[in-house]
Amino acid sequence: MMAKRSRRSESDQGDLRHRPVMLAEVLEALSPRDGETYLDGTFGAGGYSRAILEAAECRVIALDRDPSAILGGYDMVAEFKGRLTLVEERFSRLGEALDGLGIERVDGVVLDVGVSSMQLDQGERGFSFRLDGPLDMRMGGDGPSAAELVASLEEKALAAVLRTLGEERRAGAIARAIAAAREEAPIETTLQLADLVERVIGKSYDGIHAATRTFQGLRIAVNDELGELARALFAAEKRLAPGGRLAVVAFHSLEDRIVKTFLADRTRTLPGGSRHMPETAVPPATFRAPIRGATKPGDAEISENPRARSARLRAAIRTDAPARGGDPFAFGAPRLPHELLSGDAS
Repeated sequence: MMAKRSRRSESDQGDLRHRPVMLAEVLEALSPRDGETYLDGTFGAGGYSRAILEAAECRVIALDRDPSAILGGYDMVAEFKGRLTLVEERFSRLGEALDGLGIERVDGVVLDVGVSSMQLDQGERGFSFRLDGPLDMRMGGDGPSAAELVASLEEKALAAVLRTLGEERRAGAIARAIAAAREEAPIETTLQLADLVERVIGKSYDGIHAATRTFQGLRIAVNDELGELARALFAAEKRLAPGGRLAVVAFHSLEDRIVKTFLADRTRTLPGGSRHMPETAVPPATFRAPIRGATKPGDAEISENPRARSARLRAAIRTDAPARGGDPFAFGAPRLPHELLSGDAS
């Protein structure tokens, strides 16, 4: 995508925000061919979709849960004369999106996980701790906002969100400070929250804002990003044709761990067990991995675009074995507090 998704510091500016991260590697993983159909689950500004369409006379179905991303892509739809179709939808529901278009199978799926640069650049969306705006963080505009979670979650639940999803070591202290502050006045803007966190932790001198992990944890919770990713992997498994290719770019260990665990399970062919436990049968592998492990960006790309430093690409090729489906919690998606899972922030 032109606007790549990252959890690095917001200090990166300019055109670097709008470069597709690991584009060459993603294209190599997908290997677009004439006449085939590909699904871009995170359209953003269309960087991956454009590259796929330019690489072959193929069709791309592009999804995004953010209506502003869809609106911004209509010029590209006209440019590619019917080969690009945009759908406002979560990538976990890619199966439903394909059903709506009468498409049973696709030949490739690409997912670029996290928050988009466009969202960070718009203070009114509430993602940025450097730009003032309402404390929103909703990618699609539905469900409780970050402000609602900050206002309503009990202190322990709030600390759990910051610790688990934000990997914030001072989660308890931050949650206590939030609980005390909201007794005096609502926390409704991004700079209110960012300033509060900075008072608790102190200023950072390594270029990473003190509120980075707090904002990360709230954003992942608001959008159920890890659950969405796990469900998207199951959906891709069901809708990829035999020989179809999956490419997932993650920027954070929480995301990458889910992809790694899923693919390790789906490519495993040896029976489980140990000397203390009997061997267990293994269903046929639904994917094979052309390259084991994650691919990292090259030094040249990192030098030109520091945002790419944390990116990890994992790719796999669909076999003809039946899809298995599964429980997202089995692959590392955390169990959030009940209030978040139910969508009830009251």
